[in-house]
Amino acid sequence: ICNAFKLDAYAVMGLKPGVPETDIKKIYRTKSLLIHPDKTTNPKAPDAFDRLKKAQEQLMDEKARARLDEAIADARMLLIRENKWTVDSPELKTDEFDQKWQDKSRDVLIENELRRRKQMQAAMREEGRQQKKDEAEVAERKRKREHEEAWDKSRDQRIGSWRDFQKKGSADGDKKKKKKLKPIG
Repeated sequence: ICNAFKLDAYAVMGLKPGVPETDIKKIYRTKSLLIHPDKTTNPKAPDAFDRLKKAQEQLMDEKARARLDEAIADARMLLIRENKWTVDSPELKTDEFDQKWQDKSRDVLIENELRRRKQMQAAMREEGRQQKKDEAEVAERKRKREHEEAWDKSRDQRIGSWRDFQKKGSADGDKKKKKKLKPIG
């Protein structure tokens, strides 16, 4: 179980693809009794048991199992196309083909996992970018609100200084009347 490929739940359980759920439950029960950490002294037993449990959950979940079955079917079709075999070829029934199929399935599952991780990273980057944009909008609104509040608070002072200016302007206006210039000529 520890040596099996982690992403392939069928390999962890030691099953071939397309097995019914009743067989999955039976195999899980027998293997879990053999490797249960409470019943074995092997130091790798907890890890193996966790892997077995995750594989069983993945195979019992319809969506996860459908994704896994699709990846394995894709690997089989790729292998058939690469070797230019037909679906009914006798080569498909050999142990050598089964081994190649497992290897190809592993490659396809790795590619799918990498693609999924890249999509998650892109989504996280987009989410981070959106969050920064939202924070910038909030900061801009806060800055405008503070500016308006400061403007409102200084209103009385501005009104007073304008009135003082007008009073000075009218007083100075009387003193500094310009003389009318007479045109020459």
